[in-house]
Formats: sequence, structure tokens, C-alpha cells
Amino acid sequence: MSRYVGDPIVFTGNAHPELARDVCAALDVELGCANVFDFANGNTFVQFLENIRERDVFLIQPGAKPVNHHLVELLIMIDAARRASAGRITAVVPYFAYGRSDKKDQPRVPITARLFADLIQTAGADRMLTMDLHAGQIQGFFHIPTDELTGQMLLIDHFAEQEFNGVVVAPDLGSAKRARAAADRLHLPLAITEKRRSGNEDQTEVMQLIGEVAGRDVLIIDDEIDTAGTLVHVAELLRREGAQRIFGAATHGVLSDPALERLDASPISMVAVTDTLPPKSNGDGCGLEVVSVAPLLGEAIRRIHEGDSVGALFR
Repeated sequence: MSRYVGDPIVFTGNAHPELARDVCAALDVELGCANVFDFANGNTFVQFLENIRERDVFLIQPGAKPVNHHLVELLIMIDAARRASAGRITAVVPYFAYGRSDKKDQPRVPITARLFADLIQTAGADRMLTMDLHAGQIQGFFHIPTDELTGQMLLIDHFAEQEFNGVVVAPDLGSAKRARAAADRLHLPLAITEKRRSGNEDQTEVMQLIGEVAGRDVLIIDDEIDTAGTLVHVAELLRREGAQRIFGAATHGVLSDPALERLDASPISMVAVTDTLPPKSNGDGCGLEVVSVAPLLGEAIRRIHEGDSVGALFR
């Protein structure tokens, strides 16, 4: 039994309202009514159109493009909910933008992930719910309870249903733990590619392959696909090493230009992503399949509201 008034109440900004509606359908609740729009001068206005006093409020807003605009929109929504005397405010950010800026790896650069963690807390969020952070230490940037869900199991189950039987590939050493978990769940071998990134231009150079893929189907697992440069370079290396069908999977389908064109022209047969960001579609080349995270988010919200364990979802 929750200590807050009524059912959980869910609102959405303009980043991904379709996901919010699907989450509400999974929860069997109505999406909360709110006005969230920009004035002619570019200033953002937020008004909740129903009483949220002492309610358990969940604000769904991933870091979709335009990223900065949607992050500010989230901050204003949090502030409005706090000033409306919400009982508890949970920021539901399925895709936490700026996750790559998690450390000071060059002179005179910011740690932007920490900055936005601070801003979300300062705005008045009492809790954070997110999915597959780019780096584990980001969870420690928050001083409020932070639950990190994973969409990887949903993707793995998607390929298991298609009876995938091949080799799971980590596109870099940093993804090895994630890929190892996928390989173990699918009872398949693991291979790893070593990559080296050049500067800040989203360009990578794949160096070598550790493992055997000749004559096998392969599944490349990562947390996100942005411009698809890494994914395509790894796929080309795997094809040169004798791989047969090549698949990709990532929780977050950022798919910045020219990602779709690269995927269409690549040796990749299909890529599966989740809908933490608004789904995109591409042409006649690589197929793009979308797996919904709405039931998972809905169950996590129910558990948070009722005081049940969120971690038990992954045992």
C-alpha cells in the first residue's frame, strides 16, 4: 500500500509522448493532463491541469532531440510539480543524454552528466528512474534514489524468440561485460573487438578481433547507436573475418545522421533497438526492429509507487 494519495500519476513532456501513453496503458491509468509548450519568444510554459497535491508523480521525458530543450522542459516540469505540492516527484528519463560526458578525459572540458544530475536534483526531483546508463558511475552522480533498468534483457529475449544461434560480439572492451551477460543468457560464445576513437569527431578505428566468428551468425551488443560508425566498422571487420549474417542490438536508438544511411549500406541484416527514444525507420537496406520498454517501465513505476523491490525485476 502506497503512502501517497491515489494511484501513481504520470505526465509527459514533448520528448516522447507516445512512450508515456504506452506506459500508462501498461499501468492501466490515464495519462495526466498538462500544458507543456513554448511561447513565441521561446520560453517554456508548464501547467498541470489537475490536482497533484500529495500525489506520487512520475514525469516521463527522455533526452531526445533537441536534447537541451527537452532537458530544460523536464527541469521546469519538476519545478512546477514541486510548487504544486506533489507528494513525491520521480524523473523518468529512459535515455539519459550526455552520458558520454561522464569524466574529465581531456583538458578544460566539463563533466556534463554530473551537471545535469545536479540540475535534476536541484529542480526538486525526489527520485530518478532511467535505463542503461552509458557508464555505471553516472548512477553515483545522484544523491537521490536512482533506479537503473536495463533493456538488454528485452533485446536478448527478442533474439532468443528468433532462435538466434551464433556468436555475441562486444564492439569494444567497455561493452564486454554487457555482451558477456547476453552471451551467457543465450548460451553462446563471446567475441570482442578492440576499437580506438579518434578525437571528438565520432570516428572510430577498429583494431582487432578477439574470438572466432568465421562461418557463424553474429550479434553485436551495445548500449546505444548514435551515428552507427562503430557498429558499421565492427560489422565490416566481422564480415572480413568470415561472419555470415550480422545483427545489431542496442537499448538506445539515437540514430543521428548519417546513421540510417550507414546502416542501409552496411553488411548488417537487422538492428533491434528499444523505444526509449522516438523510433525511426530507414530504407530498403538494414531492417530496424523496435522492442517496447513500456511494460518494463510501467512495472517499475508500479513497484516504486507500492514500495516493492525494483531490483527483483532482474533476478
